Amino acid sequence: MPEQALYLKWRPLSFDDVVGQEHITRTLRNALIRGRIRHAYLFCGPRGTGKTTTARLLAKAVNCTHEDAAKRPCNDCANCLAINEARFLDLIEIDAASHTGVDDVRELRDKIAFAPGEGSYKVYIIDEVHRFSGNAFDALLKTLEEPPEHAIFVLATTEIDKVPATIKSRCLQFEFRRVSLMELMRRLATIVEHESLSIEPAALELIARQSTGSVRDSISLLDQIVVDPEETITLPMTRTLLGTAHALQVAEVVEALAEQDIARGIQLINLAIDGGSDPRQFGQQLVTYLRNVMLAQTAGVELVEASQEERSTYAAMAKRFSRARLLNSIRAFNSAVNNYTGGWQPQLSLELALIEVLQGEEAPVTQATVTPAAATKPPPPASEAPQSRSANVEDFERAAASAPGEPPVYPAAKINDGWSDLLAQVYRYNKNLPPLLENAHVRAIEGNRLILGVTNEVFVPMIEAPKRARVVEQAIHDLHGVKLLVQVRAVDAVIVPEAAAEIEESPADDPLIAMARELGGVVEE
Repeated sequence: MPEQALYLKWRPLSFDDVVGQEHITRTLRNALIRGRIRHAYLFCGPRGTGKTTTARLLAKAVNCTHEDAAKRPCNDCANCLAINEARFLDLIEIDAASHTGVDDVRELRDKIAFAPGEGSYKVYIIDEVHRFSGNAFDALLKTLEEPPEHAIFVLATTEIDKVPATIKSRCLQFEFRRVSLMELMRRLATIVEHESLSIEPAALELIARQSTGSVRDSISLLDQIVVDPEETITLPMTRTLLGTAHALQVAEVVEALAEQDIARGIQLINLAIDGGSDPRQFGQQLVTYLRNVMLAQTAGVELVEASQEERSTYAAMAKRFSRARLLNSIRAFNSAVNNYTGGWQPQLSLELALIEVLQGEEAPVTQATVTPAAATKPPPPASEAPQSRSANVEDFERAAASAPGEPPVYPAAKINDGWSDLLAQVYRYNKNLPPLLENAHVRAIEGNRLILGVTNEVFVPMIEAPKRARVVEQAIHDLHGVKLLVQVRAVDAVIVPEAAAEIEESPADDPLIAMARELGGVVEE
């Protein structure tokens, strides 16, 4: 016989075992002691927080035969044992997802008139009640208004907004909350101890965080990673099995957001996904990290559930973000996670989210600003000094594309050799563009078209966008005095033979060297 899953094995058998819902269990227990049992209850809240379990406990308590009402359910009487063993005929569980029609509710209404056969009450638990059709709710309404004295309804739902107000008004409503991190860790620690498992505290905390407040999910994740009960479960092993990234990788991506470094951020995302991290999980980790930074920036770092060292990190990071960029980052990555559907490019949604956040902040630079690295470079030769640098890139008139097959209007080798100077000049107009151009390389010049190659096709539309291409063309005109039209192509390698042959031109083919020889000069190779 297959071994029972941990979440079923450790399902609470009494109100004291329910985790994180004391506001509900205390109310129900007091109602049982005073004999104030309602005919209809509505349990709502996130999945895995104990709605169905509490409904079963209520059914067990109202049919328990223990003399002391405060000790119900006792789990010793015949009725309690029958419910625990799923053979109590007066407990009827209905899955509304598969019984959505009005005929199903009419059948229920016809059978409810019969008196209970074993216990004092017939308890109907309708799970995911929001899946009922409109007609089914209408048919249920009359039964909820005038139920038999021996019937109790417990409706459970994860989407309370889909339940009609007429149904809500006839039920006693309880809202189940997500369970806190510490309560989840205590519950998991109890299970680990009784199951004689060995697990590191950091791994236990990761499992609790990944469950996002769901007790059932946390126990299921624990069950998932227990491959060998004799083996110690470590944090790296847990990360691998759950598909989560190292906290340092998440922090580095947020660091790239703070530095507005698009290229670095995309590289880090790809490294994390290529290293085995699940894209959805990685996106959730990014949203969680950014949310903690937002809390530190707006409401105080004390609200963040983390160690003192981590809180200091969040507080320091909060000072590096503007409020607008931080909020945009959270929205973009949260949307990427919610809309994630897999696909052949799993990291694409995260890459686009990063680009959208930083691209929206781009603006023309009207004053000459250079990076520290660029400031230490020697000025370009006089022949390549800026000739007609305009104050606004938008004023630069782009060249019209030359006809196919025309010879190059400028040597590609000169563009390639002065690439670092070109990046420094581009930075004067757009500080976000040079990191992006580091993923490109010069392949050839065809007529007046400068062909740049990239090994990842995601960079093609990013660099070829008119706003960015105009910046590169303006910078080329500043340094080389020639108007070129930038085009980008996705390639399999950094350099191909045709481009290499053009870039590594022989000195004999250089027209200036040929002229020098005609005048009697000697060229030393």
